[in-house]
Amino acid sequence: MAEPFTSFTSMVIPLAAENVDTDQIIPARYLKTTERSGLADGLFRDWRFNADGSEKPDFVFNQPAMRGRQILLAGDNFGCGSSREHAPWALTSWGIRAVISSSCADIFRNNSLKNGLLPIVVDPATHAHLFELVAHKPDIEMTVDLDEQLVHVQDDEDIPFNVDPFARQMMLAGTDEIGWVMAHDAAIDAWESAHTARVDTRSPSNG
Repeated sequence: MAEPFTSFTSMVIPLAAENVDTDQIIPARYLKTTERSGLADGLFRDWRFNADGSEKPDFVFNQPAMRGRQILLAGDNFGCGSSREHAPWALTSWGIRAVISSSCADIFRNNSLKNGLLPIVVDPATHAHLFELVAHKPDIEMTVDLDEQLVHVQDDEDIPFNVDPFARQMMLAGTDEIGWVMAHDAAIDAWESAHTARVDTRSPSNG
């Protein structure tokens, strides 16, 4: 079970590349692990490092000023490609808590919402405005408020966004579908005790 998602304030990592797929986010060779932690080293591995293991200084994630930033401002169609939960795992392991883009691939968005990473989709004009703002003020801060569904920009600008209501409820509670059902055990037991079973699922004739 994840931690409840709380509002937070952070500076921004700008990554303008479009159509960044999940294999670029976390290369396939890192998919052998089933552990969520420890994947930060694999995040954008082939973009961050040369073949000899040395860092590529021009890549934005390798710039010292980007360390500790929790918001990724990404290009359009972020997270396309194959489905892999390792993509949001790698991002959150590095410290990213929210990705802002003009569009995210559906499977990546769903995997993110289930794994504590908030995908925020804004319209193309707002998307371009944010990139211009960050280029002009690289250290500008933004506050992500999932409860209010707002990104508050440092200069008193509020940008609304929409999230699936049930996914939002799960993230704010720090749970998932299974956890949500288990939290209603008492109500389920009460309903079952008040209703006679219509089918005996243990009978061989219903197997």
